Amino acid sequence: MGGLQHSLDIAMFVVVCVVLLAGYPVAFTLAGVALVFGVIGYLAGVFDLSFFLAFPQRIFGTMTNEVLVAVPLFVFMGVMLERSRVAEELLETMGRLFGKMRGGLGISVTIVGMLLAASTGIVGATVVTMGLLSLPTMLRYGYSPRLATGAIAASGTLGQIIPPSIVLVILGDQLSNAYQKAQLDMGIFSPETVSVGDLFAGALIPGLVLVGMYLVYQVFMAIVKPETSPAMPAADTGDVGVGKILHALLPPILLIVAVLGSILAGVATPTEAAAVGAIGAILLAGYRLDETRPWPVYIAGLSLIGVLVLTGFMDLRVARTEIPTADMVGIWVAAAFCVGIAYGLLISLLRVYGGDVLVPVMQTTTQITAMVFVILIGAALFSLVFRGLGGEEMVHQALQGMPGGALGAMIAVMLLMFFLGFFLDFLEIVFVVVPLVAPILLTLEMPDGGTMSPVWLGIMMAVNLQTSFLTPPFGFALFYLRGVAPASVKTMDIYRGIIPFVFIQLIALIVLWYMPALATWLPSVVYN
Repeated sequence: MGGLQHSLDIAMFVVVCVVLLAGYPVAFTLAGVALVFGVIGYLAGVFDLSFFLAFPQRIFGTMTNEVLVAVPLFVFMGVMLERSRVAEELLETMGRLFGKMRGGLGISVTIVGMLLAASTGIVGATVVTMGLLSLPTMLRYGYSPRLATGAIAASGTLGQIIPPSIVLVILGDQLSNAYQKAQLDMGIFSPETVSVGDLFAGALIPGLVLVGMYLVYQVFMAIVKPETSPAMPAADTGDVGVGKILHALLPPILLIVAVLGSILAGVATPTEAAAVGAIGAILLAGYRLDETRPWPVYIAGLSLIGVLVLTGFMDLRVARTEIPTADMVGIWVAAAFCVGIAYGLLISLLRVYGGDVLVPVMQTTTQITAMVFVILIGAALFSLVFRGLGGEEMVHQALQGMPGGALGAMIAVMLLMFFLGFFLDFLEIVFVVVPLVAPILLTLEMPDGGTMSPVWLGIMMAVNLQTSFLTPPFGFALFYLRGVAPASVKTMDIYRGIIPFVFIQLIALIVLWYMPALATWLPSVVYN
């Protein structure tokens, strides 16, 4: 009986991969294959149909999960910023600033990719924008097509590891459930939790290290092979004034500080910070559409900062029986700030609506959010059937039997995720693989006698998943770049160009393996 169950589990996973490679929609593939194998298992007498009774509860739990509310908010923020032409000004300014040195255009692309990652987190929008604006310029000044396309594609994927990241939000939700399950399996009935904020803090340093490695590689190429990344002529760069630099850098940096700063300072949860980011993106878009009348946006921006400061120092809850005088004054001041925010927000919304920006942003946000949640529902049904067929026990036995104990199991999981990244999107891997392997990995004993850090595990997975955007044949960053690259750039140039950057990501993974404090130190300082 057990052998038949395990055979069905393996066949189920293989069929899902084959059907996905055939091009069928992800959510319907996961749910459809699960239903088919559930019926086959029932007819074979190895699956109980009562497992399906838990499916409505899974859907209800997903729809009422406050953490996942951050997904549409961060998507909205990213798409709105992409439409407000922040990236264009950043690329132009950074290109002129660094273009005088060899490799300067590639360095500017990486820095802009980092800033866009920390303010938008949308890989597709970042790669397409930089591909449209930077690639023709880099090619015109004699850059190697391989180096240019590799730098753009790799920098565009930084949004998957540098917070705020949709991957980290989804991964944090899955790891939180897995960590609590692992502790319950170990007999800990008052389990600790791991939050999205923990992963945001844990990913910050590894993300910056990865950016540094990209920059080092491009400087190395400029020294060793200067013909691959020549400098721009001085006549084309001109003088970039401080005012121009501040005009380009200040808005995204303020938004980054508002979102990440509020999370790391403990003022807001990631979901609340996502709402702050969405409001900030609307204000920034409203400002960019009419810079001749900036005061409504200035008032709203200063009011938003004021509310965040008050929240950090005062208790602004009104649903209390007794409110001290100082808190009451703070509440009235916060109310005045909220009026200022509402005023600037209303003006900005009218501008983005009149500028034909709001409707496309809402449509794109709805499409992406619906895709994520439908995939999540399909993955929930897949995991139910997989567990009902004894798949969890099979995975547990396989990981426990790995040579090297917990570290050997971890290496096997990392290799599996890296291999799946060649063929599957990060969403399928997070929703299908992580719930199966994470609870088991978090119960295994490490060489020091403790258990694995969930934050370290999450960041290792996030860096690994970042490679799925770059690895052919189904790396989405490659598709985005191919769609906007000039005809003179061959597809093989793009594929060859990303190879060094994939190796850099793998080196970063190895560094993180031997130096887990890169991921665990900042969360321990911020959240104790």
